[in-house]
Amino acid sequence: MKQWNVAILGTGAIAAVMADTLNGMEEARLYAVGSRTLDRARAFAEKYGAEKACGSYEELVADPQVELVYIATPHSEHWANALLCIRAGKPVLCEKAFTANAAQAREVFAEAERRGVFITEAIWTRYMPMLATIREEMNSGSIGQVRMLTGNLGYSIADVPRLRDPKLAGGALLDVGVYPLNFALALFGHGYDRVESSCSKLPTGVDAQNSVTLYYPDGRVAQLNSSLEACLDRQGVIHGTKGYIRIENINNFESLSVYDGQHQLVRRVERPAQITGYEYEVRACLRALEAGELSCPEMPHEESVRVMELMDSLRAAWGVRYPFE
Repeated sequence: MKQWNVAILGTGAIAAVMADTLNGMEEARLYAVGSRTLDRARAFAEKYGAEKACGSYEELVADPQVELVYIATPHSEHWANALLCIRAGKPVLCEKAFTANAAQAREVFAEAERRGVFITEAIWTRYMPMLATIREEMNSGSIGQVRMLTGNLGYSIADVPRLRDPKLAGGALLDVGVYPLNFALALFGHGYDRVESSCSKLPTGVDAQNSVTLYYPDGRVAQLNSSLEACLDRQGVIHGTKGYIRIENINNFESLSVYDGQHQLVRRVERPAQITGYEYEVRACLRALEAGELSCPEMPHEESVRVMELMDSLRAAWGVRYPFE
């Protein structure tokens, strides 16, 4: 089996999760890590067993041994980091939110297509096998006709400097709100014809908590909440005319429980064993690269753009604008 050399651009908490993931995989390995300082890169490489530490992103993408770059920097940096990788000819797995806005996303994808370089968004729930299980159950008729979906995700993390800072594209929407949105859009699609939303803000001007409702022409409704100030239940529920499906943790699907119209548990499905859950997006990248594809079917480029366009429209309605826009 070929073992792919994966490099991580960035050394924060999410980079650490990817490092643990790669260290548990057979088909990929943590080859290199890049940081803005060599000391940080060396410390990360030593802790997680990377072969190479790079004191700049430019050095990382110049290495001919790097076969896939995982971008683990703040949202505000994804656009520049992705373009750097693409122009060096390096395939990219870019953490969510893909960019700070849709214009940046379109530019990145256009550049990747022009140069024939692979790139995809690392919205990990889109790649998980549990998503297919949820879709199958929703479409099976077990809960009758589906009429509503709800999704909540929030943590008490408003004191994290990065999340408070508009210069770093902070706020609840791009960090945690992207998961309820993707949960709804992956199951109900983009055919909504009306959006209602509201938010409360931190003193810095970014959204602290928000509520979004998508209305579909056939009467279906998706109601979604996210927060930096409160621990929300992380649940997703698909409501039908004969019962409902409860999904534990829409940020990393843990289980699916089907209830009938009398609120009695009919069955429960646990997620399969996993390393961290990040391995699915990495494997999707490797499959695409082996097939010579420039994107992953689990998260096509146009889908990432549509999600960014929706988030742009929400921020515009709330008056949340980043200084660099």
